[in-house]
Amino acid sequence: MHTIAVLALPGVIPFDLATPLEVFARVRLADGGNPYEVRVCSPAPRVDAGLFTLDVAWGLDALDSADTILLPGCADLSIPIDPEVLKSLRAAAARGTRIASLCSGAFILAATGLLDGLRATTHWVAADLLASSYPEVEVDPTVLYIDHGLLATSAGAAAGLDLCLHLIRRDHGSAVAADAAKLSVVPLEREGGQAQFIVHEQPPAPRGSALEPVLRWLEEAAPAELTTAQIAAHAGMSTRTLNRRFREQTGTTPLRWLHRARVRRAQYLLENTDDTVDRIADTAGFGSPTAFRDRFKSVVGISPQAYRRAFRSRTT
Repeated sequence: MHTIAVLALPGVIPFDLATPLEVFARVRLADGGNPYEVRVCSPAPRVDAGLFTLDVAWGLDALDSADTILLPGCADLSIPIDPEVLKSLRAAAARGTRIASLCSGAFILAATGLLDGLRATTHWVAADLLASSYPEVEVDPTVLYIDHGLLATSAGAAAGLDLCLHLIRRDHGSAVAADAAKLSVVPLEREGGQAQFIVHEQPPAPRGSALEPVLRWLEEAAPAELTTAQIAAHAGMSTRTLNRRFREQTGTTPLRWLHRARVRRAQYLLENTDDTVDRIADTAGFGSPTAFRDRFKSVVGISPQAYRRAFRSRTT
């Protein structure tokens, strides 16, 4: 029997906590048996989970006998992590226990130092904070999960489900994992990564800055073919000055800003119109359907058609 300890800390996110409980409870082998025993454990017998209080049957000592430890995220990332928790997790890793984080649970795992020098992910909203808080961790906000064998991290919310199914497949093969996925009414593998769910806001320029009118014009002119020289001419600057001010005030280049504006326009059209992909490529300002597909996939992580299937408005 493979024992899974789900560690519930103060402020645990109920969705993250419930996901592994549900998914691993649905696993069935060929003989009908469930190979997993799932235990919820915590340093204290009662845990504040936001809208409710959780009574926990197992303490931290449950980590000592666990084959896998899962770390759900916590809503308030400013709450200090109990040093005993970090000590127990380090000891578990030293014994060869598999440890996986769900969503912002990556902050708990990162606090142990076990992720130093490794690539990791978390919910895209918290990715910048994770990277600044733990600079030794290589944070990738574009993927659904990352598995290093004994250490794994997943992105936010439903990506925890993807990671759980992946762990089941590692343990018992694709057939068992596919059956668990069917019972959870989700695909065993989702197309694309976390990038498709990221809200790609344009880098802001300070209000009243010299770039503000240029950015407004670029939003309107995005479908047109534009060069850096043309943008600079409209702004009344040299290309060198334009590039410098874009770097200073938006953190990117004029053409990258323009490409992002075009992708955002394409996302809106894919979600809200019946236009063909070729027509959207032209309307959004891409030179060709091929260039559009390549650029869109590089930014969003999936093809335009896959994005439309996932996010198409049901009211159109």
